[in-house]
Amino acid sequence: MRKIVAAAFLMVALLFGGPWLMVKDAEPEETEKPARLSADAEQTKDTPKAQSKTQKKTAKTTADEQVTLRVWNGKKTVEMTMAEYLPGVVRGEMPASFEPEALAAQAVAERTYIYYQMAGGRKDNHPDADICMDHTCCNAWVSEKQARKNWGKNADAYEKKIRQAVQSTDGKVMLYDGAPILAVFHSSSAGVTAGSGDVWVSDLPYLTSVKSPETADNVPNYYSVNTFSADEFRTAFLASHPEAELSGSPENWIGGISRSGSDRVETAEIGGVSVSGTELREIFSLRSTCFTVEVSGGEITFHVTGYGHGVGMSQYGANELASEGKSWQDILHWYYTDVTIADYAG
Repeated sequence: MRKIVAAAFLMVALLFGGPWLMVKDAEPEETEKPARLSADAEQTKDTPKAQSKTQKKTAKTTADEQVTLRVWNGKKTVEMTMAEYLPGVVRGEMPASFEPEALAAQAVAERTYIYYQMAGGRKDNHPDADICMDHTCCNAWVSEKQARKNWGKNADAYEKKIRQAVQSTDGKVMLYDGAPILAVFHSSSAGVTAGSGDVWVSDLPYLTSVKSPETADNVPNYYSVNTFSADEFRTAFLASHPEAELSGSPENWIGGISRSGSDRVETAEIGGVSVSGTELREIFSLRSTCFTVEVSGGEITFHVTGYGHGVGMSQYGANELASEGKSWQDILHWYYTDVTIADYAG
């Protein structure tokens, strides 16, 4: 395993620095249409009134209510407790129709992810805030008002499930060596998740490759196809790599493809240029790096399985495990290797 030292900090910069950010590769059910479950969905800015640090608390104050966050909502910095902020993130990141235990696992992953980011210090995008509502930077966030519009007749039941997922896991986070982990997740895997080193800069001991139970039977758009004419392919690739040689027959443009242990494309030779599978995914807007390439009749076709970077918890896999009777603790231990689930005071 590659050493985990300064490279881990470089990985954080790569993870949180760009709009490609698919550490949160979620996908909505078509009937729900949450505000951010994919990179191009609409982001809401509807924020509840902030709770002051000096607000009087009752004897029944929960752990999440005791934590005050400074949140950039896109216009200004407001104060919200973790108990106020976290339901909005769960609404934005996982379909509320999912199993309760899957939603609870999502809540813990999100809470852990927030603490991990806070431990890394405030970002240039919001130097006066701990966290933000921009999915390309920190977290997707959907207000209850907006979510109810999205959910329609299911609004009461769905909001109850979201609230229960947060409250039933109050204060719980995933720790490794006593610190919050980088609790990344994605929408669906092609039978197996990726280790962090397969996708990013270094291997993290709690982000290893594991089997994941989702299939085309329980994941919408599990298989997808992206087809490009030769001219479209050439134009898109040369925009990123003008040095590539893409003349002659398209059958000769694509050379050797190497794959990781989770069957994702690590590198490919395109017009004499070696590129990563992650970059190809970005250039051609593929749903994942688990793909094959077919060149025929002057067209280049990508056959893609799953959605997301593939690291950490698969959301559809988590939902399938929950439907099989697994608890939220079981789900988290399934996808995050050797972590401890415990209360965390920051």
